Amino acid sequence: MQTSLKYANLALLILFPIAWFAPLMRAGLLPLFKLSEISVISGLQSLWESDIFLALMVTAFALFAPYLKTIGLALTHFNLLSPKLLPTLAWMGKLAMADIFLIALYIVVAKGVGIGKLETAWGLYLFTACILASIAISGLTKTPSSE
Repeated sequence: MQTSLKYANLALLILFPIAWFAPLMRAGLLPLFKLSEISVISGLQSLWESDIFLALMVTAFALFAPYLKTIGLALTHFNLLSPKLLPTLAWMGKLAMADIFLIALYIVVAKGVGIGKLETAWGLYLFTACILASIAISGLTKTPSSE
């Protein structure tokens, strides 16, 4: 089981960047016009131009927390990092769930306003799956005392 967790975690090192560039949603002002695709990266680019504090928060939650957690778990799986850090790594993964909550909240608010059109896209599901897989992997990773 631990071997499969290692490889599943390593797969996240590839899947997270794909999820960051994948379309989270498609948005447009009027239903007749072509919808623009919004990804984590394109959303961050817009935020850096308008709200630096929020851009820093989203960058920390969407990019750094899950990726550093995945790297930390990989180091733990290969005995290069102390298993005592597993609780901290698990906490880092939960930070990324805050980002998914914010995205979902924006979608609900934008749909409620009813000015434009907003559709969720496959990247939102991929990003959510990566975060949930990361949380599951860290939860299933055994500490030395539980082996």
